[in-house]
Formats: sequence, structure tokens, C-alpha cells
Amino acid sequence: MNKIGQTSLKKLALSLPEKPGIYQFYSVSDELLYVGKAKDLKKRVSSYFNNKQHEINKINALVNKIAYIKHFVVENESDALLLENNFIKQYQPRYNILLKDDKTFPWICIRNEAFPRVFMTRNVINDKSLYFGPYTSVVMVKTLLNLIKQLFKLRTCKHQLTKDNILREKFKVCLEFHLGNCLGPCIGNQTEENYDETIQEVKNILKGNISQVTDYLKEQMIAFSKAYRYEEANLFKTKIEAIEKYRSKSTIVNPSIKNVDVFSFILDGDISYINYLKIVNGAIIQTHTFELKRRLDESKEDLLLFAITDIRTRFSSESFEIIVPFSPEIRIKNCSFSVPKQGDKKKLLELSERNIRLYQLEKQRKSTEKNFQTRESRILNTMKRDLRLNDNPVHIECFDNSNLLGTNPVAACVVFKNAKPSKREYRTFNIKTVKGPDDYSSMKEIIMRRYKRQLSENKPLPDLIIIDGGKGQLNAAVDSLTELNLEGKIAIIGIAKRLEEIYFPEDQIPLYLDKNSETLKLIQKLRDEAHRFGIRFHRLKRSASFIHSELELYKGIGPKTIEKLLKTFKTIENVKKASFEELSKIIGDSKSKLLLNYYKSV
Repeated sequence: MNKIGQTSLKKLALSLPEKPGIYQFYSVSDELLYVGKAKDLKKRVSSYFNNKQHEINKINALVNKIAYIKHFVVENESDALLLENNFIKQYQPRYNILLKDDKTFPWICIRNEAFPRVFMTRNVINDKSLYFGPYTSVVMVKTLLNLIKQLFKLRTCKHQLTKDNILREKFKVCLEFHLGNCLGPCIGNQTEENYDETIQEVKNILKGNISQVTDYLKEQMIAFSKAYRYEEANLFKTKIEAIEKYRSKSTIVNPSIKNVDVFSFILDGDISYINYLKIVNGAIIQTHTFELKRRLDESKEDLLLFAITDIRTRFSSESFEIIVPFSPEIRIKNCSFSVPKQGDKKKLLELSERNIRLYQLEKQRKSTEKNFQTRESRILNTMKRDLRLNDNPVHIECFDNSNLLGTNPVAACVVFKNAKPSKREYRTFNIKTVKGPDDYSSMKEIIMRRYKRQLSENKPLPDLIIIDGGKGQLNAAVDSLTELNLEGKIAIIGIAKRLEEIYFPEDQIPLYLDKNSETLKLIQKLRDEAHRFGIRFHRLKRSASFIHSELELYKGIGPKTIEKLLKTFKTIENVKKASFEELSKIIGDSKSKLLLNYYKSV
């Protein structure tokens, strides 16, 4: 905005009336940038053009984009607040509060028609029907509709039940009539007046006036009982019990708290969290938690007032009292704010705040899960691209051989799923058919054994196999896959330790990945995990061999005794340190004496 523009806007601002209203800032391209409310339009709008740099950079950016201003004068601040809220929701200006709530809430509709239907809907239409809600829980809506179905016999058909259509006998009764769920107004079995009395009771329930419905049903039960019509009286008793059961599921606070709205508020950076509770006749009948994003320098009062106006409009609240954590300066028509310090109303405010804390925790948990899933997806997509795979390698298995100068040869297989270790699926192998330090033959054996068993047990095969070794070990593994008719059905690569080359079958030229590549890092993690797991198993086996070889020197200590000692004490040193009592618990007194005498003699 040039200097002349700023001056002109300032003059315009000074010409505004000193009355309450709303103001709108527009850009050169006629984009609505910002809507604000003001107790004094002249004073508030002039504050944007006072030739000073604003502390908030966003305000400076806004002021520099303003091309012209519109304003509306209203009678009071309450009307200004309502009008501001409507404009923000309708046009969603760039610099205004952002309501982070895109849910479509369910309503209960009493249709504007003869013999009205009662049903759930998410679309509110201006057709003179009655809409109750919105409800934040579909479960609550279904509970209410089930209660209404238990208490009253209402039609569910879509027929136009005009007097003329009924007299002309245009309709036939449906299954609901035969099941006893409808009294058959379509064939004239129920008058419109009688049906409307039932609808009035439905309205009372939906308004939260359940006690009025209960009183009416009790009167009917007593009347039928006095007339010795006990079956009808029992039907009303069943209805009363159904209502009491429904009321027991509602959170009862204090019957003296008749009709109150509760709003709690927490500000976390630029995000404010608001929880709303609606109390009718001492019971919480609605609750809703949502977020507002601060765009400029809106105060806590501004954010809370915006939330209160929006929610009360959306939920059609007419409560005369609003419980809040702090009292805003602006008043709202026909209601008052209260900030409780103790008692049941204070407990309600604390309950509302706990709802916000739980909402924050759940949001953080979902955000963490989403970020983690995004990271996993990114890594697997990168691997697919770098390794030229057909699909993301969700299931990866990595193999490593381990031996010491040809003794106790073993192998390990580690499994990763979604780029994370699946330790329950790790496996170790004793090399059975190979003698001496022959890594190629050992690899061929374990690949054959692993996937032959997977096929025979109909278990899932991996998307990618990684061999810890170069071209020779990779070729040995491919030979086994070929024998199993799996060649080309499972992707397989080898990784050589020295230069971290990636080898592919039938490709003599290795692939060198960037050392910071996520693909290489995950392959290295798999390789290192397989190496660690294999070394651990190899050490256990060597330790077992040492114990066997030493203990078998003494007569009376057989393989089963050695196995028991190994299982309990793990190492030969632990066996030597064990007391007579510890040994006798495992192998008995006589063998313990033999073993202790043996160690004393050596």
C-alpha cells in the first residue's frame, strides 16, 4: 500500500461513526481479508492506521494489503459479535480466526407433515420441520431414537397421509403395524390429534424435559390401574422404566442446575481449545470439543466469545446462564456470564477442562501415529525407487552366517515389517549339511530350509530378501530360490561389507547408494541386526560346547544333566560358583556331590 493509500484509509477510518458494528478490510482484487467487531468503529479501525509498526507482523502484512473498507453499524456489541461470527463462517477471510471443525453433525428431525415422522439426518433444510441438535455423538442420537421407539408407536413409512388419501383407502398396513410398532394411521386406525399428543411427548424428550414425560406417563399408569386395566397400566410402567434407564446413562450433576451452558478454554500457542457442555435439568445432554486457530492478535476474550457465539448458534442454545473460566467484557443478549469459584458449577467447569486435556492427548497421539506412518511410507517408497522394486518392501528378511574358524557354524534371519523389527519372527539355524567354513554352501542351505518350510506351512513370503555378503553368497541364495521355483517371485539383493555395494542377481555392476540414503541406512540396520543376532547365537553355542566338553570328562554326568545345568546356569563359571543347595535343586543330591568333588579335585 502506498503512502497516499494509507493516508486516505486513515481519513476514512476517522470518518467512521463512534458506534458499535463490524468492519471489513478488502484487497485490490476485492478479496475479503478480515472481518472485525468494534464497540467504537472509529476508534478501533483508526488503530490500524496510526503510523506505527504493529508488534505482530501479520497485522503489518494485513494493513499493507488493505485497499478499501466497508462497515455495518448495529445497535449493540452483542449484535456485532453475532454478525462478525456469521461473516467469518460464510467467507472465511484469510486473516480471521480459523475454526478447525469440519464435522457434519447429526440432527433429529420431526418432519413437517401429517402424522410426522421422527428420524436422524445430517442435512438441515428450511422446510418448517423441527430439528433438534446438532448432536456430537451418533450413539446419543441412536439411543434417543431407540428410547422414542420403545415409548411411542410412530410411523416410519413415507406415505402422504392426508385426510383425503386415508379416506380413499389408498394405503395398506405394512410389517411395522403387524409387529405392533405402528398403530396404522394410514388406514385410519389412529387420529391425527392422538398422534400429535405423542409427538408433543417426543418433543419434550428431545428438549431434555424428561421429567414432564415421566409425570405424564405416571398419571396414565395410575388412571389405568384405578380403572382395573392392569395390562395397559403395565405398558406405561414399562415405558417409565425405559426412561429411567436412559436417564441413568446420562451424567447427572445437580438437579437444581436447570439450563446452563458451560465453556472451558485453553490457549496453546496459536491454537485454542474449547469444550462445550449443555446442561438441562441437572443432566449433561450434549458435549463438544473443538479448536480455533489464532490468525492475528486476537485476545483470549475474542476467541472465547467467537466460540460461544458460534456454538450457541449452531446448537440452538437459549440458556440464560453461561459458565466460563473468565468473564468477557462484551455482554450477550438475554444471558449472563458466571465464573464459579466453588461448588457444583465449579466442578462442571473442571469437568469441561478435563475433556479438553483428554482431547489434546488424543490429538497428540494421533499426530505421532500419523508422523510415524508417514515416515515409514516415505522410507518404503524410497527403497522401492532406489532398488527398482515393483512394490513397497513391507516385509523384509535378512540373512547372515556366523562361524569361528569353521567351528559351530550358525546362521540368523531377522524380519522387518513396515521398516520396523519384528523380533518374534527372528530365527536362528544350525548348519547341518556343510562341513568347514563354506559361507556359500551355508547360505544356500539356510535359504532352502527357510523358504521350503514357509511354502509347506503356507506362510507369507517376504517382499525383499537381503543377503549379508557379496556376489557369491547372493548367487548361492538365488540357486535355492530357483530350486524352490521362487526365482523372480521374491526380490533379492546382497550387500558387501567393505564398500557397502548393493548387488542384484544377474548384474555384475553393483549399486552404490549415497551414505545418507534412507534406503542404505535401513539395509545397514537389517544387516547389523542379523549380524548381532547371529553372533549372540554363536556365542551361546560355543559356550554350550565348552560346558559339554568339560563336564563330559567326569563319569556320572550325562547329556541330560549337562542340559539341565546349561539351561539354569548358562556358563561353566556359574556352575563352578553354585552351592550344593543350588545344584541339588537342579540335579539332585548325589550328582551334586559328584560334581563338587570333581571341581575340588581339579
